[in-house]
Amino acid sequence: MKLVIFDCDGTLIDSQHLIFAAMHRTFARHGLPPPDQAAVRSVVGLSLPIAIGKLLPPGAESRIEKLTDTYRTTYGELRADPVHAEPLFPGARETVAALHARPDVVLGIATGKSRRGVTHVLAMHGLDHYFTTVQTADIHPSKPHPAMIEYAMLEAGVGAQDTAMVGDTSYDMIMAAAAGVVAVGAGWGYHSPADLETAGAMAVVPDFPSLGAALNRLLFERKEAP
Repeated sequence: MKLVIFDCDGTLIDSQHLIFAAMHRTFARHGLPPPDQAAVRSVVGLSLPIAIGKLLPPGAESRIEKLTDTYRTTYGELRADPVHAEPLFPGARETVAALHARPDVVLGIATGKSRRGVTHVLAMHGLDHYFTTVQTADIHPSKPHPAMIEYAMLEAGVGAQDTAMVGDTSYDMIMAAAAGVVAVGAGWGYHSPADLETAGAMAVVPDFPSLGAALNRLLFERKEAP
């Protein structure tokens, strides 16, 4: 059996505009200069308190908890507005469905989102029934710590040699390397292909239709050394 684990934001779901709007409004509500979009993109994938801490100006670390609470409230407010939709990336649904249909594959999620957040977005797109294991920032250390992948493998009953992580950030690739699994970079996401390669991606694919070939080469048809 093979396990293919997906990141959520920036890999399956294009939520960058919602994340940026929520972060901008959160900082403004606390009288702080809002971070620019490039800075916000750079921390997507980290657990929320760590991401906010990296965006705060020096000396404001004591405000992380309050900003985290405000962000969660603000994100929920904005998500209710259709203007701030969180669409699937092109080809995501078809690729996930095709992988799920294989008798030798189970699917997982490893995300910096909360369990509540990922449950909402997967249900919204009708993807929730595809994933055997869902690991979130609620109960694990932030990426790039490998705990999410390790627990996903334990829950799915699949070893590292039979597991791949598909993600769009350097944190995903470092996490995959630390867990000893195949690391596939999603080149359509929030970190550049060069950054993904530097972080340890074994392949960086430009779109979902290209993902199948990469998984075939690196996971499904890989020949073990004698």
